[in-house]
Amino acid sequence: MALWDQFSKLSINLTSGNFNPNEFVFVKDSNVFMSDSSHVLFAILLYYIIIFGGKFLLKNTKPLKLTLLVKFHNLFLTLISLFLLLLIIEELLPIIKKFGLFYSICNVNAWTPRLRTLYYINYLIKFWEFIDTYFLVLKHKKLTFLHTYHHGATALLCFTQLFGGTAIAWVPITLNLTVHVIMYWYYFLSTCGIKVWWKEWVTRLQIIQFIIDVSFIFFTTYTKFVHIYLNDSGLPNCGDCAGTMNAMYWGASILSSYLILFIFFYEDHYTHKNKKLKSNSSQSINNNKKKQ
Repeated sequence: MALWDQFSKLSINLTSGNFNPNEFVFVKDSNVFMSDSSHVLFAILLYYIIIFGGKFLLKNTKPLKLTLLVKFHNLFLTLISLFLLLLIIEELLPIIKKFGLFYSICNVNAWTPRLRTLYYINYLIKFWEFIDTYFLVLKHKKLTFLHTYHHGATALLCFTQLFGGTAIAWVPITLNLTVHVIMYWYYFLSTCGIKVWWKEWVTRLQIIQFIIDVSFIFFTTYTKFVHIYLNDSGLPNCGDCAGTMNAMYWGASILSSYLILFIFFYEDHYTHKNKKLKSNSSQSINNNKKKQ
């Protein structure tokens, strides 16, 4: 049985028939949950009020451990990210196999009802991921700009692509889900007290993810822009690409900012630290030689 069929039956049973993936249609500013742009902006604003307000209000309290809750949260996101990734791949691969890669990122027919439904679920998961930060606040952990910006901006990014109907959306979504399977599994192992050698690779994979994302989104944004506004200029282009121009601007801007911020993060947390460790190691060896 196809994964989609299992997913449909499970969704109908769990929601008592209120959510049928085969009949779902996302329409901006409709009765669909979190389809109103004002609700989305309010939810993101509320996220920032909660984390920074909570950090201020809890500064004189003892940090909470929350080990069991954090384990469940990380394991849940690992499994649901994997399941969603497999569902998208199941729908996407036949399209690429039959029509090719360019069709899958630019043709309006590649924006299938099933993919749209899965993208909507992925979008809702971004609000669940806000819990990452809530745990950090309750545990009195440091809130970095990258972490807090990334969570709010990703919810906004997913919304802009949903109502913008960008066929290319599967590229950042599948890559993000792949990274999240690995990342949340690492977090789960970490909360279980298990150390892994590939911790640094989580950030490396995120950077690779954004390099690919930016390459694809800049290509589709360029070819769409030239096709619409500069078609008589003689500039090379591959024609139109499905999705609104505004959605592509949002995608290009946010994903580019992620790439820059994650490179800075990697440089600060790994490259500089590794250089410092090597420097300290060399200095220690030299000091030992002098003593001898």
